[in-house]
Amino acid sequence: MNESDIICVWNRVVSDFEIWLKLEKGLMPNSIDAYLHDVAYLSDYAAANSLIPEQITLTDLQNFLKELNSTDIAATTQCRMISGIRMFFKYLLIEDAITENPAELLDVPKTTRKLPDVLTNNEIDKMLQTLNNSRPDEARNTVMIEVLYGCGLRVSELVDLTLSQLYLDEECLLITGKGNKQRWVPINSGAITVLRNYLTLIRTQIPVKAGHENYVFLNRRGTKLSRVYVFMVIKKAAEAAGIRKQVSPHSLRHSFATELVQNGADLRAVQEMLGHSSITTTEIYTHVSRSYLRATIANYHPRYCKEK
Repeated sequence: MNESDIICVWNRVVSDFEIWLKLEKGLMPNSIDAYLHDVAYLSDYAAANSLIPEQITLTDLQNFLKELNSTDIAATTQCRMISGIRMFFKYLLIEDAITENPAELLDVPKTTRKLPDVLTNNEIDKMLQTLNNSRPDEARNTVMIEVLYGCGLRVSELVDLTLSQLYLDEECLLITGKGNKQRWVPINSGAITVLRNYLTLIRTQIPVKAGHENYVFLNRRGTKLSRVYVFMVIKKAAEAAGIRKQVSPHSLRHSFATELVQNGADLRAVQEMLGHSSITTTEIYTHVSRSYLRATIANYHPRYCKEK
């Protein structure tokens, strides 16, 4: 089953799930939206791993939670999301789409979080080198990676990025994050160059569908990209580059933040650029910084070297 088929299956099943929540469960619109929001995260992960709903196992859900646990989503929010995912699989069981409920034994995540594997600047370059920029879609993918890594955006912020949010002469993007909060994020000159080239040479050749005129990143059909597609692009580029780490769009955001903290950036500035509502969320990167310092001294201080 190819990528578009998998996405179509998920769209159909989630649409049916929405109808079930509305007609069978009689839930209010806000509750339905919350359930659909929770399942959207799972569908992104599953589609990126070529899984349709019926194929998902408990192990798949556990791996999904490990990745979710590495994001800046609060542990309390993750617990609520598990409730939504359990409801989704309960629906599939009732509809005889599955014979066993893989979410039944799913544990609530611990409140401590482990950062995902961080990509080095060299690994990012290797990923970019796998892309053939003579092809319009791969040239666009190059820009996406540059913006994700260079600006530390969430994948949702990337796919929702609009032309009116670009302030390239000022070398900034005006990002709308969680809770519709806006923040200014600097963009480096290299990313600006490839972004300008994409906008003038590639995007102008795409017949844009009504309602999608203002989105920066479009597919060949002229509609904005899905989060699932971006997941697949990043995963494919990492595999082609021979990177064995667990890589997702969020890995690039973590790599952006880790590079800043390790190189001495002010934590409040990093908080602002990432769009964290609390400094405690940003402080998780100081653990990475301390680990980096310990590894450095272990490798280069004579007292530590003697112990090897």
